[in-house]
Amino acid sequence: MSTEELEKKANDIRRDIIKSLVAAGSGHSAGPLGMADIFAALYFEIMHHDPANPFWEDRDRLILSNGHICPVRYATMAHAGYFPITELKTLRKLGSRLQGHPERKKLPGVETTSGPLGSGLAQSCGIAYAARMDNRRFRVFCICSDGEHEEGNHWEAVMFAGKNKLSNLTLFVDRNNIQIDGFTEDVMPLEPLVDKYKAFNWHVLHIDGHNMQEIIDSVAHARAVYERPTAIIAHTIPGKGVDFMENKPEWHGKPPTAEEARKALHELRTLGGKIKGEHE
Repeated sequence: MSTEELEKKANDIRRDIIKSLVAAGSGHSAGPLGMADIFAALYFEIMHHDPANPFWEDRDRLILSNGHICPVRYATMAHAGYFPITELKTLRKLGSRLQGHPERKKLPGVETTSGPLGSGLAQSCGIAYAARMDNRRFRVFCICSDGEHEEGNHWEAVMFAGKNKLSNLTLFVDRNNIQIDGFTEDVMPLEPLVDKYKAFNWHVLHIDGHNMQEIIDSVAHARAVYERPTAIIAHTIPGKGVDFMENKPEWHGKPPTAEEARKALHELRTLGGKIKGEHE
């Protein structure tokens, strides 16, 4: 896809996130909206995968550690063809495949069941280490939140990956600076985050998590690093695309009301028009 097409796809994904959240009446808004660009780039440009064959052995693996932002994964997977877009309105409903945290056995294409924060990188390390033992060439992508860095098991995984030089592992850190109790630097300061990863033998990149070309280029860069894992610290805006949600911690864990959803969808329709206009 072209950069313009990817940006439009991300905007469409944001609209479906809002629709699914208001239908559910619960769920997380800020993180999913903030990660739509990265998910669009991964599913429509970067990863090797096949929606018609979700268990293809040579597929790239995507592990979502901060499972509460699953509305963005579900919306992206629906647009990619893993299941009908209409199913998004079953988010968090009893018996739905689209639960509040992804469940591996419910939805083909979801690699792990996530919930306990801080666990995703350790799972990714295990998959990447096993792939290297088996001489498999697929790549493992892990997405985690910045707030998860308060979990000790995350840092155990950071050390393991660095020690074992897991160059087939790429970590996206959603550096949106918020968590459920407020701003990360008030709750538990994370900086200097780059230096911490480098200290454990990681290659580290900084990107604008809303710049499609930077997202794509950062993964190409990571593929060229053969002696260590790569952490891509993606600076994102929580609630991206919806003015009254952007950079507000209170939107970390709540859905919009019907009226708020109407306003959000109007903003996103306007944004979609601007994206088209900028590339004409």
